[in-house]
Amino acid sequence: MEIIYGTGNQAKIAYMERALEGLPLHITGLAQAAAARGISLPDVEETGVTPLENARLKGECYFNLFRSPVFSCDSGLFLWNHETGEALPREEQPGVCVRGRGEERLSDEELLAHYIGLVRKYGQIRARYKNAICLIWNEEIREESMEEELWGEDFLLTDIPHSKRTAGFPLDSISIDKNSRKYFYDLEGNGQDALVSRVGFSRFFRCFLKKYDLL
Repeated sequence: MEIIYGTGNQAKIAYMERALEGLPLHITGLAQAAAARGISLPDVEETGVTPLENARLKGECYFNLFRSPVFSCDSGLFLWNHETGEALPREEQPGVCVRGRGEERLSDEELLAHYIGLVRKYGQIRARYKNAICLIWNEEIREESMEEELWGEDFLLTDIPHSKRTAGFPLDSISIDKNSRKYFYDLEGNGQDALVSRVGFSRFFRCFLKKYDLL
């Protein structure tokens, strides 16, 4: 069964393909889905104040465009001082605006420089992604979640970047596993998937498919 993933980020598509391996779903990215149907993609302004609100905005837009099963995800990033456990000041918390909004959105390199600056200002930072998903199957069936099982594991941010870069995921190069103290890129396999909670998304889709007798 084809389902359209409401993103043009190839790294996110590859992650979700790994997360949903073994399920009877074929993930198609936005660009591929639009090209196959001869559709122009609109810009979706993410005006929500929570990851779920933004996921819903995107999911509804793309379902109305394609009239096919579609899902969209969104994340908020939250930061603490690793030594004291205190949350960084509100004005430093990215939340759903990890890259900023509108014309102020940061490029990969600008984003990396910004977070390196935060580490140098506050010391090593503990971070966590809080994720949400909106899945619209048809006019009658949809599922949404922002449950904690979708959230990523805590990890650390450092001010010394790894030499590896992945387009669309600049923060992975300064992300460190809090237990092994290894860069995510130095973990075996796709260890960095813990940033995004691979098991949580797999469980969400499996439960959805069972609920509606699609599995």
